[in-house]
Amino acid sequence: MLVEVVPDLEDEIEVQINPDDLRIDTFHAGGHGGQNVQKNATAIRITHLPTGLIASCQNERSLAQNRAMAMKVLRGRLYALEDAKREEERARLKGKHVSAGWGNQIRSYVLHPYHMVKDLRTDHEVGNTDAVLDGDIDSFMHAYLESLVGEAQA
Repeated sequence: MLVEVVPDLEDEIEVQINPDDLRIDTFHAGGHGGQNVQKNATAIRITHLPTGLIASCQNERSLAQNRAMAMKVLRGRLYALEDAKREEERARLKGKHVSAGWGNQIRSYVLHPYHMVKDLRTDHEVGNTDAVLDGDIDSFMHAYLESLVGEAQA
């Protein structure tokens, strides 16, 4: 049996956009004819300066509608960026994946014909299997931490 430890991070991502972090450019909309094409600057390009993300819109008929649509797109892209950062942090905290296959165990338990629990990383052995099976694994934790300190000093 493999038990994975996964950090419990907040799922709620709130995207806050500071108006000072935005550069807003307006330009003439391109496309097929119409009354406002090439006369009024109804298209908009919003650049989020801290991240360099750009959202532009020229689909709607007015500048206000295009601005609202571009802000919606920008907010979505910032949300995706923050979500990717959180997923990366979750993966970093989780560590590398280890399959539950043969030979990947950290301890071996022998209950018959003799009693022994052995940590395969540190070669630490305990003869009281009942205590270990009841949750007394402090000696294994100490042995592992001592081996980590020994590796760090070497």
